[in-house]
Amino acid sequence: MTELPRGIVVFDVDGVIADVRHRLHHVERKPKNWPAFFAAMDDDGRLPEGVAMAQRYADEGHRIAYLTGRNERYRELTLAWMRRHGLPEGRLVMRREDDRRPARVFKPQALSRLAREGEIVAVVDDDTSVVEVLRHEGWPVVLADWMRADEAEQETLFDAQEVDGRS
Repeated sequence: MTELPRGIVVFDVDGVIADVRHRLHHVERKPKNWPAFFAAMDDDGRLPEGVAMAQRYADEGHRIAYLTGRNERYRELTLAWMRRHGLPEGRLVMRREDDRRPARVFKPQALSRLAREGEIVAVVDDDTSVVEVLRHEGWPVVLADWMRADEAEQETLFDAQEVDGRS
C-alpha cells in the first residue's frame, strides 16, 4: 500500500520564523531607510515557535513552502539564512522586485498558484490583514502571534507589509 503524499504547509518568513524586531527602527520614521532595513535581514534571529512548527510539519511528511513579501533580490540571502538556522527545506515564493502590492493582495494570489501543486494544509502568517483575507477566502490559516512586538513595532511591520508592500 502506497502512502498518499501529505499536503503543503505554508509559512511566512518575517515575524513567523525570522525575528525582525532589531531592524524595524530603519522604517519607523520618514524617510524610511529600506536599504538598511533589508541589509540587516541576515542578522535576524530565529523565532523558535515558528521554526519548531515548520519542523513538526516537515517531520509529519508535509511539504513546506515559504511565502514571503521579501522580493527576489534577497532570495540567496534568505535561503542561506534558512539553512544556517536549520529550517526544513521547502519552496521559497517571493515577490518580483517591482511588486509593491500589499501583502493581503500579493499573498492570496501567490497562494492560489502554490495550491496547484497540492493541497494547502495550513498557512501560518503574522499579518492580521493577510490572515483575515485568507480566512475569508476559506484557506486554513494560523495566526502566528509569537513575535511579541510592542504596539509601535507591530504597526511598523504592518506598514511595511500592507502600506509599502515591502516585507
